[in-house]
Amino acid sequence: MRILLIDDTPEIAELLSYALRDHGYEVAAVGFDPAICDLVGEHRPDALVFDCTSYDMAEMLFDAVRNSPQHAVLPIVIVSYTPEKADASLRRRNAGHVLLIPKPFTGSQIARALAQLLNHSPATTDQSA
Repeated sequence: MRILLIDDTPEIAELLSYALRDHGYEVAAVGFDPAICDLVGEHRPDALVFDCTSYDMAEMLFDAVRNSPQHAVLPIVIVSYTPEKADASLRRRNAGHVLLIPKPFTGSQIARALAQLLNHSPATTDQSA
């Protein structure tokens, strides 16, 4: 399974990429880029992981992906320092196919969330994944 990891901290992206590879995922890691749909088209991932310092950055990426018809149901894991704010935002959007992981997190937590989303488990916002 191919994962596109968008992280605005290169060191964290590298560590998380290694952890996800250890769980069997093929990972392409890139920095924050508002042209997310171009990146998704280029990498053709099975799922996305957004780890942005600011939830506003993740929110912008999420909206860009969900507003693109060809990516509207692409599974997304969002990592956030502000899980309450992120959860409220996702609920307002009736977001499906997305799981929320609060910081601090482990690579195993992200891998479990991806496995849940990619195995077509019910899509919910879940802070305990």
